Amino acid sequence: MDIKIIGIENIPLITEGNDIAALIVDAMNNEDIDIKNGDIFVIAETIVSKAEGNKINLKIIEPTQKAFDIAKKTGKDPHVVEAILRESNEILEVGPDFIISETKHGFVCANAGIDESNVEDNMATPMPEDPDKSASLIMKKIEALTEKEVVVIVSDTQGRAFREGAIGTAIGISGMKALWDRKGEKDLYGRELQTTSIAVADELASAASILMGQADEGIPVVVIRGVNYVKTLKSSISTAKDLVRPKKYDVFRKT
Repeated sequence: MDIKIIGIENIPLITEGNDIAALIVDAMNNEDIDIKNGDIFVIAETIVSKAEGNKINLKIIEPTQKAFDIAKKTGKDPHVVEAILRESNEILEVGPDFIISETKHGFVCANAGIDESNVEDNMATPMPEDPDKSASLIMKKIEALTEKEVVVIVSDTQGRAFREGAIGTAIGISGMKALWDRKGEKDLYGRELQTTSIAVADELASAASILMGQADEGIPVVVIRGVNYVKTLKSSISTAKDLVRPKKYDVFRKT
């Protein structure tokens, strides 16, 4: 089985109101890349937030006392801390240069997913308000423009507990299930799998992240082609929230 990972270049700097789906299709046409049935589009959450006008002007934020207190512990700018507080349901851990929180979406990650890179000075981009809805809208528009059946994943770069380094993570999905439940299948020795569940959407987001990079690569959209289980997992009701472990089962989280 061959899997292709294709970085889409020539996507312009995104501003509020831009039609991401149309820009993707135009860029692929200009690069003579045909869109095929089953293509998986992994899109950086930063450009989705920009297109939706979801940006934070750090200059005009007034930090609360709580923000100042946390800023002293972390060394972060109080304005950034206040933005993190506003995007969080709960602050879980605070340490030197990091704040771990549960975002308004329910994701547990550093700094509530707020990104200060690849955006103008004194600005920051939080996660899209509803990444699953964003993914769905982009998917439907690409399908309308191309008459092809595709998948869209909105990705973010996040760290992981007990592991160094950050990886691409799915925060919004449309057109496939986030998890691949392999319970009941057989291993090489004929034993039946009892609990194996694969975070397929996260694996795809991580694969795309290799090409996207984190600096000036300028590749916010990646197409993954040849993943043969996507069509069988096609579902309009699956969301990225399926990847979030319920708090009552999170044995590493303080209750």
